[in-house]
This record gives sequence, C-alpha cells and structure tokens, in this order.
Amino acid sequence: MQTLRNVLFVPHGAPTFALQPRAAGAAMTQLAQSFGAPRAIVVVSPHWETAVPTVGTGTQLETIYDFGGFDSRLYDIRYPATGCPEAAKQVVAALQANGFEVQEDARRGLDHGAWIPLRQMFPDADIPVIPLSVQTHAGPEHAYRIGQALAALAEQNILIVASGNVTHNLRDYQMARMAGGQTPVYVQDFADWVHQHMVGKDVASLLNYRQASASGARAHPSEDHLLPLFTALGAAGAKAQPQAFYRGISDYVIAMDGYAFH
Repeated sequence: MQTLRNVLFVPHGAPTFALQPRAAGAAMTQLAQSFGAPRAIVVVSPHWETAVPTVGTGTQLETIYDFGGFDSRLYDIRYPATGCPEAAKQVVAALQANGFEVQEDARRGLDHGAWIPLRQMFPDADIPVIPLSVQTHAGPEHAYRIGQALAALAEQNILIVASGNVTHNLRDYQMARMAGGQTPVYVQDFADWVHQHMVGKDVASLLNYRQASASGARAHPSEDHLLPLFTALGAAGAKAQPQAFYRGISDYVIAMDGYAFH
C-alpha cells in the first residue's frame, strides 16, 4: 500500500487565488485531508528571498500583503498562524548539519506565497508554521540540496510545503491579457515537460531545465518560483514517486500544477 510522504509542491498562483481557488484550490483542500495533523509545517516561499537560508523562528506570524493593486478584499484576509520555535530550531540544525550557513528571523511573517496555499489546505491555522526563505541566485542544485537537508524532518511528522508555480512569466501575462486572453503555447508545453520528467524521476534533467527543455527560460525569466519544486524533490527522497494532484492553467500563463510524493 502506498503512503504519502510529508512533502508537497503546491501552487499559489496570483493573489486572487485566495478569493477564487476553483478546481486547484479544491484539489489542495482534499489533499491536505490525507495528511491528518502534522506536528508543524515548514513552508518554502519564493516571495522570501535571502542571501543564505533563513528560518522564521517567531511565535506569532503576521499575514504579509506583499502585493498591490488587487481586490481590496484580499487585504482583509488574516491567516493567524503561530510559529514553533522548537521545530524551527530543528530546521536550523538540519540545515547546519548539511553544511549550510543559516540565519534566523524571529520577526518574519507569512507572505502570500505561504499564507494563500496554507489557508486553502489548513483553514483553521491551527498547525504551527516555520517559514523558510529561498536563494534565487544559488540555483536549482542548491534548492535541491536544501530539500535533502529537510528530508529527515518529514519523517518526524513535519510537513514540508514548497510553494511556487511551474510557469511564471508576468510580462507574458500582461501581453496575453492585452491580446484577448490567449495562453501562449509554451505554458502547457513546459508544464507537460516538467510532468513527464517528474513522473519519470529524471532529477538531472529537471535541475538542468533551462538547457534541457525548449521553454524553461521563457517559463521562468527568474528562477524563484520554480526553485521550491526542487526543494520538494530533495525532501521527498530518491525512492519517492511524484504524482500530480492537480494540473491546470490560471491567468493565461500560470501553470497551477501541484505534486505529492508516494
């Protein structure tokens, strides 16, 4: 019988996903029920970028509205999560044990890349959360090694939630909207390429996606939103089988594919 690893890659889409979760949100809600109640959640968001891995160690996590110009209702949403300094120290220790320089931040809250998916999956905000930053400048291999360092925590009833998007080109969003809302062909092509190599467990090609795929560089002008996928892959481990729990496109250019690991 297959069991789920305590590791997920989830989409967070545009901020409006919080108001209109639709099918992707429903799939995330259903998936969360498969995990019961983890002791804590480590959430990796591309909207917290730092020079070195930084762990949020606070006890009360502010809901951060790191966006502008959206529906005013978004700014009324609160996700009143608490932190867990004890589990945060475990995250710090796991990273340090694998050779990473680590910093701590007792004041960091949850940006929309973190609270939007967590609110969809765990709406009661009753599970402690530990934010973890990304290092866009360090690339896919670094993000994968971060995941490998977190793998042991997944065995201790700590859920690793890596939040991002399989495609993320906001300039193409503007162009698609002006052109009448047509999705560029590369969006689905790259999402299909990622899916093929995820289920095929071809980690080498995924880490080298900018050279190995036809559309990787266009799908991600900046790597920040794909790096959490590599962290999830590393945390899941080589024996885990990735499985898409949802696949689809939102806002013309955002592939909302999400993966669990068996």
